[in-house]
Amino acid sequence: MIAVEPAPSNAQATASHAVGPSSTPEWCARLPRPEYAHLERVTTPSAWFEVYRVDPGVYALYEPHQWQEVISWLIVGTRQALLFDTGMGLQNIQAVASSITALPIQVLNSHTHHDHVGDNWRFESVLGMDDPFTQHNTAGVAHAGVADEVAPKSLCGVQPASLDTAGYRVRAFRITSVVHDGSRIDLGGRTLEVLHVPGHAPDAIALLDRANGLIFTGDTFYEGPIYVFGKGSDRVAFTRSAERLAALAPSLRKVLASHNVAVSDPGMLVKLRDAARAVTNGTVAGKRDGGLVTYAFDRFSLVLPPD
Repeated sequence: MIAVEPAPSNAQATASHAVGPSSTPEWCARLPRPEYAHLERVTTPSAWFEVYRVDPGVYALYEPHQWQEVISWLIVGTRQALLFDTGMGLQNIQAVASSITALPIQVLNSHTHHDHVGDNWRFESVLGMDDPFTQHNTAGVAHAGVADEVAPKSLCGVQPASLDTAGYRVRAFRITSVVHDGSRIDLGGRTLEVLHVPGHAPDAIALLDRANGLIFTGDTFYEGPIYVFGKGSDRVAFTRSAERLAALAPSLRKVLASHNVAVSDPGMLVKLRDAARAVTNGTVAGKRDGGLVTYAFDRFSLVLPPD
């Protein structure tokens, strides 16, 4: 996602000290999401993150206390591990990942919007697309650009004492190796294939684990409002990317997204393709709110600028 007015979501609230009931935002009052009750919870040293093992060697690092509900993914092989996104950077995700595996951890981002690169700076090895959008975003974001992310309306229920809302910023980071469409990342016993799926952002990628029937979709698909607006967004490219992902659906067991709900059925990718087609063809009505139009579908919506 990107920094906009918080949308309704659900999350578990467990951390160090509570926000008073009068300051509880509406989205927080709808917590927790029932989908997480069916997943295997993993104990970690951080109360900010909830960690779930969703498949052998695959862990969802979920940030339920902030409205974006970012999910970063730790994927573990026999030789090394890959962290697909580093979240908001509000608490130390490196410490959480290192508590799960002792293997070396590389980072690769689903795209470089600020809510996915927040802790990139903590890691020595960061893979990235060779794209001007990526390079621009390595500079980070000053506090003024992300202050709304730590406003009371954006935080859920309880917060750790170490959360620095006054000084929060996205720190600069460095890309140490380049990937491209079709790149393969061998973790030892597990190979991940990079799929370039622009539309939400120019450098958006998905990760495909063909052998295990898993796809990590980043922000190209998740259950909730999917944003196809803002700098670098492209609705035509998004439709092509939705087509590409839908073609893989028959070979998949699980769709692993980067916001809200960790695990979705592969059939949702077909619904995403059909939704993108319907918007393109003008066969579905949208609801205009300010400068954007929302097209509602089953378990997700597409949010675009007007034609």
